[in-house]
Amino acid sequence: MSGEPTDVLRVRTPEGVSFVFRIASPVMRLAALVVDWAVVLAAWSALAVFVRMFAVLGEDIMGLVGILVYFALSQGYRIAAEWKWRGQTLGKRLLRLRVVDEQGRRLRFEQIVMRNLLRFVDALPGAYMVGGAVALLNRRGQRLGDLTAGTLVIWEPAEPMPDFELLRGEKYNSLRGNLPVVARLRQSVPPEAARTAWQALVRRDELEAGARVRLFGELAAYFRSMTRVPDELVDGVSDEQFVRNVVDVLYVSRG
Repeated sequence: MSGEPTDVLRVRTPEGVSFVFRIASPVMRLAALVVDWAVVLAAWSALAVFVRMFAVLGEDIMGLVGILVYFALSQGYRIAAEWKWRGQTLGKRLLRLRVVDEQGRRLRFEQIVMRNLLRFVDALPGAYMVGGAVALLNRRGQRLGDLTAGTLVIWEPAEPMPDFELLRGEKYNSLRGNLPVVARLRQSVPPEAARTAWQALVRRDELEAGARVRLFGELAAYFRSMTRVPDELVDGVSDEQFVRNVVDVLYVSRG
């Protein structure tokens, strides 16, 4: 199985931010699907004991309950996982795949529901023949569910270690001397937010001026919401510099 994406797509948002999406190959998507099938089947094996209890009401009733339970299990698992893990199921996490909005916007819950409910159409007449054929005929690899929901399945390569030289040039960081603030930031800031801030600093020169100001303003506000920062530590410090200082104490100043 190749780890290379089948295609690369560049998306530019209305805010002027560019994203490069690596479209997941059909082979990788199939492998993730097999993993998710195994997860659903394992859970179904446990629930089958409950379903068989309805046999006392008749085989037809038991069959109907079984269909409803399996539908709720399979769809509920995928919808809940993709919403909780921002476009990933266990299979997608294992293969480093993710469902994203095709325009680079935040993935919405209704998109996740739509793409998963249409999975049954994509699976017709069997073995995902309809969905597979549609995905092979468009360069974005979108099945019917993705086309309807406006989503893509992308491949995320392993994230390289941050280049600490980006921050080592900063000789003064007002946060370093305040150990309580540093400790609270390290405790409360999730890894995903730290990586987002890091990537924003790496790509800051690629952003339009207005988008750059808005982005770092939102990041700075988010980090300030994590803990109270004394005014003297941020007096005269721009939002971008504040974000740089936070990333510095999260990554570099740990030693």
